[in-house]
Amino acid sequence: MGEIVGAGFLAHVPTIVLPDDVRRELNNGEESTLYTGLHQLRREVFDVLKPDLVIVFDSHWFTTVEFVITSADRRLGYFTSEELPRGMSSVPYDVRGDPSFAKLVGEIADATPECWITPIDNEHLPIMYATTNFFSFLQGDEAWLSVSTCQTSEPRDFEAVGRVIASAIEQSDRRVVLIASGALSHTFHTLRTLRSHEAAGEEHIFSEEARVADHRVIDAWLRGDHASVIDNYPEFFKVKPEGRFAHYQMMVAALGGRDCVAPGRLYSHYENSIGTGQVHVWFDQPQNGWTGAST
Repeated sequence: MGEIVGAGFLAHVPTIVLPDDVRRELNNGEESTLYTGLHQLRREVFDVLKPDLVIVFDSHWFTTVEFVITSADRRLGYFTSEELPRGMSSVPYDVRGDPSFAKLVGEIADATPECWITPIDNEHLPIMYATTNFFSFLQGDEAWLSVSTCQTSEPRDFEAVGRVIASAIEQSDRRVVLIASGALSHTFHTLRTLRSHEAAGEEHIFSEEARVADHRVIDAWLRGDHASVIDNYPEFFKVKPEGRFAHYQMMVAALGGRDCVAPGRLYSHYENSIGTGQVHVWFDQPQNGWTGAST
């Protein structure tokens, strides 16, 4: 029987893959904790857990009529960002897939009412930096799969995807890490002002409302209070979380949804990225399982 051995809400911001001098220059000469935090996460978590499979809920990969899970044996190529080609240009990637697991997800989805997840093994399927930006920090010998964000979905659809993936993991023999790749609040400063807001300090977050809302979510995670985060979705959506918070919605559903009480550990400070709220929070596998564990 497979298991989810850990899960993380992780920031994929472009600054983490910029040259050291450029990254520090943007942050008034200081290093970003989003950068150092991923190195720490590799040492303290990934190198210890040694998972068989990492599944990324990718907040940059938008599909329309279904969710998609990558099912190629291998994804290999060079990534250039359509959004920021100056900062992410011809970056090589070589990542092993897990076709049999992706196929299992598709089979369980087919047998689940009102759940649409299709495994796609096309070698030309685009890859997004919400996945690739973690490779240089976290990638080892394990397989990596990406799951899309279906832009026509509602919260109940994201919940269904998370439950299906959890079921597939349980039916497999894989030790799996889940990554919710994306931001908290996600509104950028305007082009004419954003260069004044590139430093990491939270005073540069787009609005006080967004800053306060982000802290409320982070504080709940640190307490293991996922139920309050889920119950507060309608209010949190007012500060426009990235991808309608699909990355977290799918991940937490796989962890048990409202019943999950696993507390988080910070692997970064709460940081700004030209107005958006970013943080690394890691959730260890509770001794008593993802649901009903003691906080």
